[in-house]
Amino acid sequence: MRFLSDFNDDWLFEGRDTVRLPHNAVDLPFSYFDEKAYQRPFTYEKTFEADPAWEGREVSLRFDGAMANAEVRLNGAHLLRHPDGYTPFTARLTTRLKPGRNTVTVTVDGTENPEIPPFGGVIDYLTYAGLYREAWLIVSAPVSIAQVKVETPDTTAGARRAEVQVWLDNPRNLPLSGSLSARLRDEAGTVVAQAEIPVTGPELAFTLTGPASLRLWDIDDPALHTLDLTLNTPNGQDDLATRFGFRQVDFTTDGFHLNGKRLKLRGLNRHQSFPYCGYALGKAAQVKDAEILKHELRVNIVRTSHYPQSKYFLDRCDELGLLVFEEIPGWQHIGKAKWKDEAVENVRRMITRDWNHPSIVIWGVRINESQDDHDFYLRTNALARRLDTTRPTGGVRYITDSELLEDVYTMNDFILGNEEWGGNRPRTPLRPQQEVTGLDRVVPYMITEYGGHMYPTKSWDQEQRQAEHVTRHLEVMNAAYGDPQIAGCIGWCAFDYNTHRDFGSGDRICHHGVMDMFREPKFAAYAYASQSDPKDGVILQPVTFWARGERNIGGVLPLIILTNCDEVELRYGNHPPKRVAPDREKYPHLPHAPVILDRRHFTNDELGLWGMTWEHGEITGYIDGKPVATYRMVSDQVATRLEVAPDATRIGPHDAVRVMVRALDQVGHKLPFFPEPVSITVTGAGRRIGPGFVPLRAGSTGFWIQATGPGEITVTVSSDRLGAQVVHLVAEGSA
Repeated sequence: MRFLSDFNDDWLFEGRDTVRLPHNAVDLPFSYFDEKAYQRPFTYEKTFEADPAWEGREVSLRFDGAMANAEVRLNGAHLLRHPDGYTPFTARLTTRLKPGRNTVTVTVDGTENPEIPPFGGVIDYLTYAGLYREAWLIVSAPVSIAQVKVETPDTTAGARRAEVQVWLDNPRNLPLSGSLSARLRDEAGTVVAQAEIPVTGPELAFTLTGPASLRLWDIDDPALHTLDLTLNTPNGQDDLATRFGFRQVDFTTDGFHLNGKRLKLRGLNRHQSFPYCGYALGKAAQVKDAEILKHELRVNIVRTSHYPQSKYFLDRCDELGLLVFEEIPGWQHIGKAKWKDEAVENVRRMITRDWNHPSIVIWGVRINESQDDHDFYLRTNALARRLDTTRPTGGVRYITDSELLEDVYTMNDFILGNEEWGGNRPRTPLRPQQEVTGLDRVVPYMITEYGGHMYPTKSWDQEQRQAEHVTRHLEVMNAAYGDPQIAGCIGWCAFDYNTHRDFGSGDRICHHGVMDMFREPKFAAYAYASQSDPKDGVILQPVTFWARGERNIGGVLPLIILTNCDEVELRYGNHPPKRVAPDREKYPHLPHAPVILDRRHFTNDELGLWGMTWEHGEITGYIDGKPVATYRMVSDQVATRLEVAPDATRIGPHDAVRVMVRALDQVGHKLPFFPEPVSITVTGAGRRIGPGFVPLRAGSTGFWIQATGPGEITVTVSSDRLGAQVVHLVAEGSA
């Protein structure tokens, strides 16, 4: 039997601090820091006792991610070096273990080594040093299962056929014999197919066929199946299970198809970073990000810009039905021969780690926004196609007339906003495909970035800028929905993120997200959420702070209301209500066009002019003629209460949970310009990540609490004006 145990406790960091993984070598301030603080080597060390029961077995140590250029030693002897900061690696301990106490040492180097992707040029994101993902001790039989790949071809033909390849790990070169048992279980756990295969060599291949009634994996019904493998050889037994989904993906000249049905892709890019602690948040935070994308932003695809991300994030995408575009590390720069060899190896590492995730529908095998390099990209594409026959390749560029070696032409189209630089082109959301590609034919085509640096928007920016931010996202989505040659569009980006000094707003933050770094929505977040079906929840969000003097000249018109309702009604003071339908003239292609109220709907007397009394407002959304949601706005906002909202009150013994703090008015709306600070204290079985005295930004702030073991956690947030709020959490389970 295989034993997998948590190996994350009691690491000695830099010879002085005892830490638990995941760990960030240097916690940075929220803004205005020096990113060179983490750009140096760091050392982790852990001493453990060798169990006598390990005798005769294979013992290894797997790290899920280390940034970067990690070297592993056992009792002073070199075991391996792993340069890539985003994929797992396994150190075999067996031959170097000694009875009793052993010490494993891991050195990581945060220096931006020009021989390792993504380094060598400038990068618009940070690569925080540390052992920032989990570590696991694995004890197995001398012959074990190394890898398994499951492909599900021809699902649209009614077949439920799983084609399986298994690779064995046999480091001692023992004679191979025995058998491999395979069982296919449906989502309820029922065995629907099984087989026994003789072990004839280090690679095995077989097919399992289940009944045609097995559900396909889909975005609305993400049915997951499990393959259980048991290896029996004269050297012992080994077990391994993997999840997968029966599904088929196709990018064609008329768009993207999932299981034979056309689906317009609507998504956002995601960086895996968080305030203060960088990459070093574990499973709970990774899972929550996937849930935010699926349930709050309501997108159907996410791009893992610009590197492979946490297995926990991808697992949750599988479970939620959230599609994924995953790509290798890099940002514009292509290095020399050794660098390219490492990038090609990154393709292998990414695909072999993640090929069983049904959520992943395309591999990114080109360095983000790089120039053409024929020979290099022939290699990355050829390797991807050899490793995986079921998914296409894509290569994200921003240059036009680029050589197409991939299966899908994936393009960052930042044309919207270029009219501000001059020229004869009017305001244009997206360019026609063939203008971009320069090809004489239509090809599979997808937009992978837009917005972002073309119109950075802070959560506390003035209302008119926020409205323009919303408008730009809507215009691009509308253009993508209206063009059958575009498979979909993935906006830049989901969350604000820290960056190098060469980018951002001078504060080391790229305010490019539709949410801030704490995952608090800006108005543009609702541009995406409002495109969802009302059965997933009614969206009714006016793009306004509802104040007379926030905009130039005054007033709130034109007022964008982001909604998936059929129509909305606005009541202003005692004036007769106005019932208005979505603006299909401006946004004919969106699933749910916004309602736009302007002077066509209101006279000066009805909504008032500068100097007149400002009144309360109320917006009601209607579906099929019936009211389904109401949004109240008060004219005399007063800071009324402090809200402290954790994502969960019961967490695992090592989970990190987000807590949001908001200053609210008398009807429960956030006060966007309430800047006063709050103090945060955490006692009990948890610790606060980040400082304990922080300002509210756009009326809110957030922080994460890291559980330090099972027990109760008390969180107290205090404001001089709004008083204190106390919340109680429980970290469950055994340490």
